[in-house]
Amino acid sequence: MATLLSLPPLSLYVHVPWCVRKCPYCDFNSHERRGELPLAQYVDALLADLDHDLPLAWGRTVHSVFFGGGTPSLMPAELVDRFLQAASARLRFAPGLEVTLEANPGTAEHGRFEGYRAAGVTRISFGIQSFDDACLRRLGRIHDSGEAERAVKQAQDAGFDNLNLDLMYALPEQTLAMAERDVERAIALRPAHISHYQLTLEPNTLFAARPPAGLPDDDLAWDMQERCQARLAAAGYAQYETSAYALPGRQCAHNLNYWRFGDYLGIGAGAHGKLTLPATDAPSEAAEGTLLRRWKRKHPAEYLAHAGTAAAIGGEETVAPAQRPFEFMLNALRLHEGFTLALFEARTGLPRAAIAARLRQAEARGWLQQAGDRVLPTALGRRFANDAIALFLD
Repeated sequence: MATLLSLPPLSLYVHVPWCVRKCPYCDFNSHERRGELPLAQYVDALLADLDHDLPLAWGRTVHSVFFGGGTPSLMPAELVDRFLQAASARLRFAPGLEVTLEANPGTAEHGRFEGYRAAGVTRISFGIQSFDDACLRRLGRIHDSGEAERAVKQAQDAGFDNLNLDLMYALPEQTLAMAERDVERAIALRPAHISHYQLTLEPNTLFAARPPAGLPDDDLAWDMQERCQARLAAAGYAQYETSAYALPGRQCAHNLNYWRFGDYLGIGAGAHGKLTLPATDAPSEAAEGTLLRRWKRKHPAEYLAHAGTAAAIGGEETVAPAQRPFEFMLNALRLHEGFTLALFEARTGLPRAAIAARLRQAEARGWLQQAGDRVLPTALGRRFANDAIALFLD
């Protein structure tokens, strides 16, 4: 039987839970700003949270840091700097690690990008969503297209050459030509990375309760996806994941660690983490090593009140061996490169025989193909990714 003899790469995720305004399509843990935000207090809470979780990661090297939200760019550069300095004193940061900060163009201020770069941020991810002002209004965004372009150029002027632009398609009242124009305007800014994904009506969002008028049908959405993929490819952006496109060598290291079933500490209100705990001499599951998922309280006030204590933990669970194939595939089958069977064994502690029958089913349906040790999704498998992943449910 394969065992978890080695630990996977470790990342650090930091959640900042506030936004200027909650977007009607957003199902992330974000809370509309009411008055002045307790950001300095929140950094103290983040560090207390990190201290509480440190025993789960003693001696391990952190390979990437990601500030997500919410809107992390609401946090001034000096607080980002304080957090990173304190975190690097507690954890071993790999030389030259990627540090991403998500930014809303509507909260970008001239001069902040220089401060973020001086603090150690190496990558900015902009939530653009569209360059069409009418689409932005229908999405409830607080910025317009002019602010988006200015923010990107300000970050580039500050020395950032590793930028991601988030774009959505299949927006209310969007045409095929409008979706293509959004991609063209993104390409013209020449970011290193573009995320391009379809608007979905997620449960517990305003759009799910009251769907907007004029949503493109499935055929039009598919046309938008294909046409935009072709334009991105022609401009040199290779698709390496379901919704991620990058210039050569500029894939997102942090997200790649997720998709390769790596480990990550999750700190902040509502943050989720996944840690591989070393194998022990204990019987059953623990003998293979334990995969632990832990998440923190979602509401900022409750998180601030309890950070650094067990009361800040919203919940935790171990991933049983029978669940691990599905959990692994949920991530790995997003990647165009797929995965190797050796990686499956290393990350799950299971032998490749545990998934052999289901791999054969997926191959028979034309969803996966195997080349030596590597398993990768076919074009059909990428289109029906959810069905392919569902085969591995226990």
